Amino acid sequence: MQTLLGQKIKLRALEPEDLEFLYNTENNEAFWEISHTQTPFSKFLLKQYLENAHLDIFEAKQLRLIIEENNSSKQIGMIDLFDFNPQHKRAGIGVLISEKHQHKGFASEALQLLINYCFKHLNLHQLFANITEDNAKSLTLFKKHNFAQIGIKKDWILSEGNYKNEILFQLINESSKRD
Repeated sequence: MQTLLGQKIKLRALEPEDLEFLYNTENNEAFWEISHTQTPFSKFLLKQYLENAHLDIFEAKQLRLIIEENNSSKQIGMIDLFDFNPQHKRAGIGVLISEKHQHKGFASEALQLLINYCFKHLNLHQLFANITEDNAKSLTLFKKHNFAQIGIKKDWILSEGNYKNEILFQLINESSKRD
């Protein structure tokens, strides 16, 4: 699919061969705060998840895509749509890039590809992102792609005994508005 192919990366569906990558990523405690995870995932559970990854976004209400580097075909991250609501034509979006692949523009390219896919193929009216105020990388990324800050959820995330504010960002597909 051309919409999901970029210059440096492509976004692709989950495959059974992604089990080890998912296992290592989902069990990396550094990511647990943003994924709201509190316990490790077993390979058995992730294998079941992969077996159901074929479900349509309209049925599952979510979509996870692997971010794959074009020149090596190596998995470097994931990008997710969550809380998909076809009635109101909106979805949340989250991006995760493996630490050794950060600062190379992969997240930005993946986000742009997914925005285009959402507005062109899923006919969404809006995308949103929830970002803690101390996540400078994500704040910069989403602002760069014209997401507007629309609110702050005070003391929303409890992390290591401290509460953090979470900022809500929104991107409206202006071409989807009716006259």
